[in-house]
Amino acid sequence: MFENPAPEAIRNLLKKAHTIAVVGLSPQPARPSYYVAKAMQGFGYRIIPVRPAVSEVLGEKAYPTLADVPDKIDLVDVFRAAEHVDAIVDECLRLNIPAIWIQEGIVNEAAAQKARDAGMSVVMDRCIYKDYVELFA
Repeated sequence: MFENPAPEAIRNLLKKAHTIAVVGLSPQPARPSYYVAKAMQGFGYRIIPVRPAVSEVLGEKAYPTLADVPDKIDLVDVFRAAEHVDAIVDECLRLNIPAIWIQEGIVNEAAAQKARDAGMSVVMDRCIYKDYVELFA
């Protein structure tokens, strides 16, 4: 059974990350992905929206896929349904992205284990915003 890293490991992950690609970032302010990404942006992270058919979110250029992002990505934050996580993990592995955060309410044990087995840092079914506030407040 998948287990998340200890709080100290999560703290270190959040300290090392500077650029977060948010897969499924909605341009609608009422959506959780928008609120969380905006909060993380406010904490000093660069947010890169990854969502097809959107040109910009939170003042940042959006990209249809992770592979289209020209910049180095430190962490991928996933706001997509569990059935899409396998493909996202595969793309992260192809691109050598070091860490993935699968948001609260999204569980795909097989994909999370595959990412961890390949050497990625993995957090699943947790909110990056809530953890940031808890660990750094």
